[in-house]
Amino acid sequence: MEISRYGRNPWLRAYSGGVLVRLIREFLRPHRRQLGILVVLQAVQALANLYLPTLNADLINHGVLVHDLPHIWHVGGLMLAVSVVQLGFTLAAVLTASRLAMSFGRDVRSALFHRVTGYSARELNGFGAPSLINRITNDVQQVQMLVVFLCTLVLSAPVTAVGGIVLAMREDRGLSALLALSIPVLGLAMTVVIRRLVPQFRRLQTEIDAINRVLREQLTGIRVVRAFVREPEERARFDDANRDLTRTAMAAGRLMSLMFPLLMLVINGSSVVLIWWGGSRVAHGQTSVGSLIAFISYFTLILMSVLMASFAAVMAPRASVSAERILEVLDTATSVVPPAHPVSAMTEPGTVELRDVTFGYPGADVPVLAHLDARVGPGTVLAVVGSTGSGKTSLVNLVARLFDVTGGAVLVGGVDVRELDPDVLWNRVGMVPQKPFLFSGTIRSNLQHGKADATDDECWEALDVAQAGDFVRQMPGGLDARVEQGGTNLSGGQRQRMAIARAVVRRPDVYLFDDCFSALDASTDARLRAALTPWTRDAAVIVVAQRVATIRGADQILVLQDGGIVGLGPHEELLKTCATYREIVDSQELTRSGA
Repeated sequence: MEISRYGRNPWLRAYSGGVLVRLIREFLRPHRRQLGILVVLQAVQALANLYLPTLNADLINHGVLVHDLPHIWHVGGLMLAVSVVQLGFTLAAVLTASRLAMSFGRDVRSALFHRVTGYSARELNGFGAPSLINRITNDVQQVQMLVVFLCTLVLSAPVTAVGGIVLAMREDRGLSALLALSIPVLGLAMTVVIRRLVPQFRRLQTEIDAINRVLREQLTGIRVVRAFVREPEERARFDDANRDLTRTAMAAGRLMSLMFPLLMLVINGSSVVLIWWGGSRVAHGQTSVGSLIAFISYFTLILMSVLMASFAAVMAPRASVSAERILEVLDTATSVVPPAHPVSAMTEPGTVELRDVTFGYPGADVPVLAHLDARVGPGTVLAVVGSTGSGKTSLVNLVARLFDVTGGAVLVGGVDVRELDPDVLWNRVGMVPQKPFLFSGTIRSNLQHGKADATDDECWEALDVAQAGDFVRQMPGGLDARVEQGGTNLSGGQRQRMAIARAVVRRPDVYLFDDCFSALDASTDARLRAALTPWTRDAAVIVVAQRVATIRGADQILVLQDGGIVGLGPHEELLKTCATYREIVDSQELTRSGA
């Protein structure tokens, strides 16, 4: 992960500004014009706000104290005009800042989404779905909230603070010494608390990930939990994650709640000293009443600016941790890298070839697949069988380039998949995964994931080939029948047939069926395979299956054991030459005879 370059010290890495500033700068850069307008609006409203105490001092000293009514009306009208200007520019600044912050959040979420959707299975497994979801939602929201606060309140704070100090010193230089004491005390209190907040917020985000992961597992596996009567254990597991999150949130909350009383104590204490000292100076004729009131106003504005900066400083630690997590995703490139000069034309459509293919997962001592050689031509079916963990699904994933080989090459259409344009590859491959997944929507919208412009006739043809036409016709609405997220309103066999139809409607050059017939009964399986034959006449077909009945008629059967090929040939030949295949056949026949 590239994030390590920000240093080993977690406080420096998260709060030194590098990570957070980099993220904000990178995604606000396209909105420079809007940001420039906001700076001007905030500067004008801040200057108008600073001008009011000076006018108020003039009104008191040269109007109220000497009973000059025309001067009171003149200065009062000028103050009203300045207030109207300030209000108008403040409203415009808030509107501009809100739009800017919302655009920032939109752009960050979009960048994360496009980065994640480009990941291979390796990166997705590395981060984990709960963490990625949390980074795209909660982490972006934390940074966006800070950007909103910076744009609406903090952006004008430097102008107000610097201008306030200058104008306060002009009103009464003697009282200005109090500023030299109050501001450092505020800064010290802020720094002490923030240094303790950073690690708390880092733990908090990690524990949010943990509780999301536990909750997601329990909701997804609720049937398994109930089937094995694991509700008490799962409830205890959730309670543990919940307690950890609560404990960390309470610790962070206590620190945050401590900060604001400290700041208000400094501000209010300074105000008491100022009024007492200023009153003494007025009594001794060292300053005027109007100047004292103006100084108090400037003093309040200055400390409020520091307070606004303190609020931002309180929000910054959590936003910094979130920014670190966001950039960790954005800085992690996919291991399946698009080619620099992609090939868009296949020299041998409808073919798949494995040339000395070796593949191993990161950190594994032994490769999952080793030195595989095979070729599948147009209209040819290659079946893949083997024991659990022999690498069958990994082989299918390599053909679809969900992973890249660590040795050798996979060729589709006569071209190495690493050199093919990814869109060309995926448009020519129809893959049905081991666990069929359907999207929320309708039957039609799910089939159009396979072919975006599929007509109703094409959808019905694909459904009939997949033996799904009958149950779809019985559903209310037919092709417009509702499909819940994940296809939960369909049975396992119906979901498998829908996934097969989604691949069939595309009419690809290569079909990859990864053990997707397991939920079908024998008669449906046989009808489906018979219906597929004319549709796959010009395509290469790779079928991963456990049942010998499903693959008996394949042109070639590839038998895997411990990642290597122990048999390759037709069914009858393997019965004679491959002991592993013969054991698989005998075990299934024994099971059927026993049943």
